[in-house]
Amino acid sequence: MGSQRWAAGTALTDLYAAHWASLVRLAWLLVRDQQVAEEAVQDAFVSMHARWQQLRDPEAALAYLRRSVVNTSRSVVRHRVVEDRHLAREASSPTSPWRTTEASAEERAVAHEQGEELLSALRGLPRRQREVLVLRYYLDLTEAQIADALGISPGSVKSHAHRGLSSLRTQMEPQS
Repeated sequence: MGSQRWAAGTALTDLYAAHWASLVRLAWLLVRDQQVAEEAVQDAFVSMHARWQQLRDPEAALAYLRRSVVNTSRSVVRHRVVEDRHLAREASSPTSPWRTTEASAEERAVAHEQGEELLSALRGLPRRQREVLVLRYYLDLTEAQIADALGISPGSVKSHAHRGLSSLRTQMEPQS
């Protein structure tokens, strides 16, 4: 048992060294918060360590980590949506101390940063399309790796990628 724990620790250390940064980037693209992204990755590694003996195929460890990071990121985004709805209702109240009528200078500057339009369009995609596109074009994963990470078929990966790209093209085309 002790040598198995050591092997798990060594394997996780190697996985961490090789993939931590790309997993944090994946989480950041989904949650857009560095600290939350790092916490999601940390939680994935802690969870994997606790369940290492139950892992059927240690070669699938990276796919497990990716899936765990994506699932944690989904939960964070869902929680934010609920919070945003609540805050929007509160802020729309005429007596709310947070009510504003226009964006601040900082908000306007951030809105014009390079790539903001693309990130905005990406955020507007359905969750699964966004996840597939981030995994495909940011992490350069193959369709099979994406399918494994998300627990869907390769055909679904192709379909989500096609629909997501079509939607992005439509959103990014200049308005005439």
